[in-house]
Amino acid sequence: MVLFTSLQIDFGDQSLLGLLLFWIPFIVLIFYGQKIQLWMSLSDVSRSLNKLKLMKEKSRKEAIDFISSFGKSQENISEKIDQFLEYFTLLPVDLDPAGIVKKIEHIMNVRDDRVRAEIKRLVSSATDTQASNIENLLEVAMSLNYIYKVVRHYYLLGKKTMSYIWVVQLQMVLPQVLEEAQALMGAIDAFKQSQPIGDGIGAMVVGKMMTEKEKKVIAKDTVMSESEYKGRALYLIKAEGPGGNVGQPGNALTRLIEEMGVKIDSIIMIDAALKLEGEKTGEIAEGVGAIIGGIGVDRFKIEEVASKHGIPLYAIAIKQSIIEAISVMKKEIAETIDKVIGIINRIIEEKTKEGDKVAIVGVGNTIGISQ
Repeated sequence: MVLFTSLQIDFGDQSLLGLLLFWIPFIVLIFYGQKIQLWMSLSDVSRSLNKLKLMKEKSRKEAIDFISSFGKSQENISEKIDQFLEYFTLLPVDLDPAGIVKKIEHIMNVRDDRVRAEIKRLVSSATDTQASNIENLLEVAMSLNYIYKVVRHYYLLGKKTMSYIWVVQLQMVLPQVLEEAQALMGAIDAFKQSQPIGDGIGAMVVGKMMTEKEKKVIAKDTVMSESEYKGRALYLIKAEGPGGNVGQPGNALTRLIEEMGVKIDSIIMIDAALKLEGEKTGEIAEGVGAIIGGIGVDRFKIEEVASKHGIPLYAIAIKQSIIEAISVMKKEIAETIDKVIGIINRIIEEKTKEGDKVAIVGVGNTIGISQ
């Protein structure tokens, strides 16, 4: 017998209302669940895309304002900056890898020379240090512009095709993309004010060892000093500061060993390294090999000359996050300088003997770091 009571139909212990409350959402999720997830993912990606857009526009404005401080009209600068933002570099064909490094080096040298010439033409009154700072600011703006355009491309493509898999993959990588974008934003103030950044710790260590010693240019944007420690001759190499340079340590070592005929017995390199989650900022690690980032030209040259002459390569890494690497140098990183010098001295004592010659290379951007 069916009993009607307050619009409810008794089916044992369950009511019609209870069944509807359970089955309707279940049916909706079966047929429309993926679309609901797609809309939520698109909404999340859209918010992140707006953040990237704000960063891109702010970096562009910071570059324009900084160049305007040299007495240039903002209208003329804006047009030139917009051209810089779309500037690109095509790497050579690598189907036949023989000689690829030399080709890459040539392309990158042409790129650097053109950018610096354009900056000098734009701001003729700028010093070499100021021109380097402007170049770094433009690199930040170009990078953020490129990141924004790539994320926007995949967002619009996912929205157009309504592909859940496409959109959710973009959503998964966005936290890391946003972290890198935030790191680039953190670099703007450092470049404007010519303050050292975390990535420059290797150059800062060698810069301190160079204090009150004669410096000479050994390669493009790269300087060297000679020193001595417990009967060993030291050749100290770093990028030339205080402008934002990374120098050419590969060419410097090649010239020192092959052109100047110095018989190097050991090479010690110091550089910043990205830490893993859970590691402390400023942790120091030792290893072997050529510790240097970038596109790979300098690393190739260092490894090539070291292997050719049988020279051992020792590496010292100072751990930091990607944000810390391109932001104003933190206290924890700066405080490692004396510790690193102590490690260098220990390696020299343990791995070399009196009369040996040791090359010590400080790797990193030298913005705000002299010698």
